[in-house]
Amino acid sequence: MLFRSGAGSRTPDRSFLPFSDLRPHNLGPFYTYLSETREPSNDSYGNYFFTAAMLPQRHAYRLVFSSPPALRSEIVRRAFSTSPYHSPRLLHTAGGSISRTPINNQRRFQSTTSATSTPLHQSPDHNPPQPDSTTSPPPPRRLRRFILTTTLFLLFSTAGFAMSAAPAADTINGFVNPPTDAESLTLYSATTPSERAINDHILTHPLSVRLRAQEGMTESRPHLKIPESMRPHNLTGGTLLGEDKIVVPPLMFADKDAALPTLTSISYLGPALCGHPGIVHGGLLATMLDEGLARACFPALPNKVGVTASLKIDYRVPCPAESYVVLKAQTTKVEGRKAWVKGWIELLGEGDAEGTKLVEAEALFIEPKNAASMARVYSTQ
Repeated sequence: MLFRSGAGSRTPDRSFLPFSDLRPHNLGPFYTYLSETREPSNDSYGNYFFTAAMLPQRHAYRLVFSSPPALRSEIVRRAFSTSPYHSPRLLHTAGGSISRTPINNQRRFQSTTSATSTPLHQSPDHNPPQPDSTTSPPPPRRLRRFILTTTLFLLFSTAGFAMSAAPAADTINGFVNPPTDAESLTLYSATTPSERAINDHILTHPLSVRLRAQEGMTESRPHLKIPESMRPHNLTGGTLLGEDKIVVPPLMFADKDAALPTLTSISYLGPALCGHPGIVHGGLLATMLDEGLARACFPALPNKVGVTASLKIDYRVPCPAESYVVLKAQTTKVEGRKAWVKGWIELLGEGDAEGTKLVEAEALFIEPKNAASMARVYSTQ
């Protein structure tokens, strides 16, 4: 029997049917059942009906071509599908359109060999099991990315700090290890023909040659001992140096080891230092004297540094621009932290001849009580 009688309905027989029972007289009632109920077949009838449709028999082909379009499409799909399948789900036409008939909630029969396979039609409410994320280790790719990012951050941070700290390091090194007198002579090189001519004239003048040969005399360019980063903030070592001003750094000869030290400095004053046209500003000459007299007496003070207590200046003759001048200073007396100095500025004479005195000065310098702990901007030696 293919069907069982029930109350008001026909119930399909769910018993297993062998191939020998799939005869034309058995398939007729089965097809009638499918056409009238328009519901999905159960597993037994569906599988055997599908098998019968695939058998190379005339009645099987006739049944396929005479079945409704939806059923025929399902049979063809099953025949050419390469994936594992389960019970066929029949489609029916409603209002000229094909729609899927929802399956009943009853669990369909499945063979033990396909128990683990995924059903073709799942319920929309079905949620596949999620893997346990608490036991999975962190992916190595994330760890590598973290290590690479950290390494690049440290590398670029170190490089940026090194580049920003380089100027400060040079300045600190200039304070701690200032150039020696001999090294300061090599720190300047002329950049223009006019500078080269002026520098050569100063270096080869008979006065320079005589002082260089004198015993105990030290030759230097003291303004080049100032750290390069600090020179723009120094009046005579930065602001007043340059083209048409103090063209080349002054050349200084000092007898530092004497009980009463002396100093001689040779400079060139350009036209940009004038107060009146062609006349060098008197304030510049006063500044040169203040600095030159201080350098002369500092070696005699206990901590080699002092401040100006008094400065008396007497102007004799106007100083013409574009002139070579010589500053001479001599320490006259030293008492503890006090030192008295006198000096003058004169034009550089021809050969060994004395030049014309332009301005004379006397000064008193006193070393501060806390001079030992004072910060040194640059070496005064």
